[in-house]
Amino acid sequence: MNNIVKIFLATFFLFGSWNFAYGADVAKIGVVDFQKIIETSDMGKASSETIKGRGNKMTATLKEKEAEIEKTKKELDQKSLIMNKDASEEQEQALRNKINDLASLQRRYSTELKELQNSLLGKLENDLKGIVEEIGKKEGYTLIMERRVGGVMYAPSAIDITDRVIRKLNALNTEDDDKKQDKK
Repeated sequence: MNNIVKIFLATFFLFGSWNFAYGADVAKIGVVDFQKIIETSDMGKASSETIKGRGNKMTATLKEKEAEIEKTKKELDQKSLIMNKDASEEQEQALRNKINDLASLQRRYSTELKELQNSLLGKLENDLKGIVEEIGKKEGYTLIMERRVGGVMYAPSAIDITDRVIRKLNALNTEDDDKKQDKK
């Protein structure tokens, strides 16, 4: 009986003390909120302001064109009673051309705005990739995900590295501005 207890204890200490975690590293995961970066970083704010400013100019131009079309419609309605048929048809065709030109301008502006947004946010995203990769390598992260696109439903604030990324991005943006000033 005493031997059985000794064998059991020896087996327990021999096999029970093995730690199976020797081969497995603990995964260090980080989360970045791209929307917060756009809203709070210097580069994100500048990009948003540029896009908004260009959009406002385009909207103002479109409203002017719409007002011009409305004015032409009213004039045509008033004059159509006293105009001959050929002149009336000619005026209506001119109005349709203006409406088509407006629709074409709206499409062109929409495309230009999307291209501007893709260009500005693309540069921001490229800078972010470099910064996130640098942080990931330096601090030993296994995985860094974007909060909204990555399907993250919940993440504790302890793994959110967004503020560090914003600080580095602002510093990078400041360095770029300094280099541009030195070249002038």
